[in-house]
Amino acid sequence: MIKPKHQGFTLIEVIIFIVVVGAGLAGILSVMNTVVKSSADPLVAKQTVAIAESMLEEILLKEFANPVGGDTGTSRTLFDDVDQYHGYNTPACTSGCTPAGCGVLDIQGTQVAALCRYNITGVTVLATTAAQNTALNAIGAKRVTVTVTGPQGAVTLIGYRSNY
Repeated sequence: MIKPKHQGFTLIEVIIFIVVVGAGLAGILSVMNTVVKSSADPLVAKQTVAIAESMLEEILLKEFANPVGGDTGTSRTLFDDVDQYHGYNTPACTSGCTPAGCGVLDIQGTQVAALCRYNITGVTVLATTAAQNTALNAIGAKRVTVTVTGPQGAVTLIGYRSNY
């Protein structure tokens, strides 16, 4: 007598296959999840730097000293010289993005909703010292430091403004 050949898989083989494939998929999905989470990181860092560069450029394009008849107030919309930015940071707001600040404000003082998670946390405008740069100190340059805090931390940029 010839025994008939059985084709197919046993129940144990199918269960082992499902367990192995399930473990493999779980590993692959966890790796993909990590990759997708970190794929926006460079964009967030670039955005923080772009905000800091924009603020630094705005400051450095202002007059070296207060012009005759110039503004002496504290409103960014009226700032007309570099020194007026000293101590500027994102103002606190009663309604907005975060308790720490309103996010980034444009030159007119309007909140940019898409940039809620970023804050200008400090601007300093001080005379350059000889320890920082002898040549710039000799011409009376001002050292402008802008710090912007974003979701990944703070970025600080430094620029110099002279009257020459």
